[in-house]
Amino acid sequence: MNIKGTARLGAFSFVALLLLGSASGSAQDSVHPKIKASAIQILMVGSNEVDLPLPFQVALYENVIEQVQKTKKFEHVYRDGDRAAADAPGLVILRTNVFGFKRGSEEERQVTTVAGATQIKVHCQFTDKSGKSLLEQDVTGNVRFIGGNLRATYDFAKKVSQIVVKNFS
Repeated sequence: MNIKGTARLGAFSFVALLLLGSASGSAQDSVHPKIKASAIQILMVGSNEVDLPLPFQVALYENVIEQVQKTKKFEHVYRDGDRAAADAPGLVILRTNVFGFKRGSEEERQVTTVAGATQIKVHCQFTDKSGKSLLEQDVTGNVRFIGGNLRATYDFAKKVSQIVVKNFS
């Protein structure tokens, strides 16, 4: 086979993979329909296993609220302790529990690209008002190269917002 034939075959394979991927995505959506919710209450980040420093705890919480609001998937995003959430129809509650934390070094990240990473591992659980679990997933927030240690909380929040977009209508 000549170079043009190989290039065409490669392009055809690429297009076929794209079509298969989109077809399997829609098939997956029919197997796992999106969760319907009009409001979410985000509870303060907890930790049963890790002594998470307060700045990380607050940054995780605030970043998740901000990123979930940006998805525009919910009419209302309630904070922990907001009494109005109790009367909200279609309420989902997000509980988070930190189970892993490695504080990296900003200085090491600036000097090398292989050391100094910060990592936060969090178990996320979306429940209905009664506490019935609707969706659970472990999410890891990282900062590996450039940025302060708290940037890992932003990475985590972005991943939670992707979960919201993928699973809620």
